[in-house]
Amino acid sequence: MNASKKITVQILNAFTENDKGGNPAGVVLHADDLSDANKLNIAKQVGLSETAFVSKSKTEDFKLDFFTPNKQIAHCGHATVATFSYLKQIGILQKNTSSKETIDGKREIKIIGELAFMEQVSPKYTDVSDKEELILSSLGLHKDDLIPNAPILLVNTGNSFVIVPVKNNQILKNITPNFDLISTISKTLNLIGFYVFTTDTENNKHDATTRMFGPLYGILEEAGTGMAAGPLASYLFDILKIKKNSFHIQQGKYMNVPSSSLIIVHLEIENDNIKKIMAGGKGILKEELEIVINTNLKI
Repeated sequence: MNASKKITVQILNAFTENDKGGNPAGVVLHADDLSDANKLNIAKQVGLSETAFVSKSKTEDFKLDFFTPNKQIAHCGHATVATFSYLKQIGILQKNTSSKETIDGKREIKIIGELAFMEQVSPKYTDVSDKEELILSSLGLHKDDLIPNAPILLVNTGNSFVIVPVKNNQILKNITPNFDLISTISKTLNLIGFYVFTTDTENNKHDATTRMFGPLYGILEEAGTGMAAGPLASYLFDILKIKKNSFHIQQGKYMNVPSSSLIIVHLEIENDNIKKIMAGGKGILKEELEIVINTNLKI
């Protein structure tokens, strides 16, 4: 028997800058009765990189499941920020602290005004110098495009990204990614993708301008990547020795269709060591979709 059900999906742009730009995510509230097959079908119809499904949790304030159009993933930064910023705006979330349960474990959430910040863990750094030439080739870069004495590193604060430091915004803008090669390297190193950055910003309110390439996960380029901004802030603090507790990171400016995002990262420092990372921003509701699903559908 074909049992159809209408589902409301909020489309929110996370990490907006002055309420513009940002990275879109789908958010479905009250998703307790939806199966994984239902969620996957909804995410496929929404067609964005990720859709978050919010349901009750026995251990935390909310349970969040994240689906791309083709699979479930453990964690998604911009969909988390979109969800909790929206929950605060519509009054479901009353407090300025919260928490989420995911298949990747629990995470702390902080709210400042209408901005939501998600917890990431202390950074782990991995030397990838043996892959440097290949990484540069995949981006159409040369060794002299890099910031002097700033190594390409793999950094993990929950997800792994290769951090690539370039000298200026023109080099960043003119990158020519080889997506097949980036995918191959990402698979070998178990990465989400490459996070290329420069501290040569056009706005002195930004500490870095970035681009994120994650073709292995179907993301050729993303407008705002909270789970990459944590590794970058750690790199700025530990490797470039920019000793600040807060970083403003711009992303999406140099996409083919620009969608400038602002990711704010707060570092909790103890004895010059990063103990905790909170990365976040604001989510803005852009539209509401009605999706019809077959509730009998199975994976």
